[in-house]
Amino acid sequence: MIRYPNGKTYQPSQQIGTKKKISGESSYSNRGMTLEADLNETNQYYLANGIAVIHKKPTPVQIVNVDYPKRSAAVIKEAYFKQSSTTDYNGVYKGRYIDFEAKETKSPTSFPLKNFHDHQIEHMKQVEKQGGICFVIISAFGSVYYLSASDLFFFWERQQQNGRKSISKDELVEAGHLMTLGYSPRIDYIKVVETLHFSDESQQHLRSKKV
Repeated sequence: MIRYPNGKTYQPSQQIGTKKKISGESSYSNRGMTLEADLNETNQYYLANGIAVIHKKPTPVQIVNVDYPKRSAAVIKEAYFKQSSTTDYNGVYKGRYIDFEAKETKSPTSFPLKNFHDHQIEHMKQVEKQGGICFVIISAFGSVYYLSASDLFFFWERQQQNGRKSISKDELVEAGHLMTLGYSPRIDYIKVVETLHFSDESQQHLRSKKV
């Protein structure tokens, strides 16, 4: 038996049977697959096509009860998922370290910042300080957005100063990058990474900051 930190029992997600080809879809509501499943499928596509190597970090597990029916075998009777200390995904693209978190909300008006923890924000700041590319993929308001870590830090620090404790829909639309859903890859976030960090315009901006 495996439990989450809140005590609820872990239930494996059901496998989805047939897949329908969806081209140019922007709505993310009323769908069977979760954001995590779509990102895992996207990462498999990147890996198979030599585009990027991105993996989901394993969720840490605390084992609390083990049975030893045989000396050569052990059976885990009870375990708990521990709270992740960093982010969901990491890897490499064109020699640059990639690190990002994936979040979902069902709120129709805003994205709650309580979905993040202090240690996650601190981790993302450390990644950016070392020259890594850090961001958040957010499923909200029926769409999927790419939000750069630097923009997330602005909203987080505003909250820390007794400001708004969420990102409004208008703010996310303005600061984020709307990603059109495809078939392969499903959520092409590397396309946004390429535009923001590897295009001629982004390189010129980076050089101007170093001067």
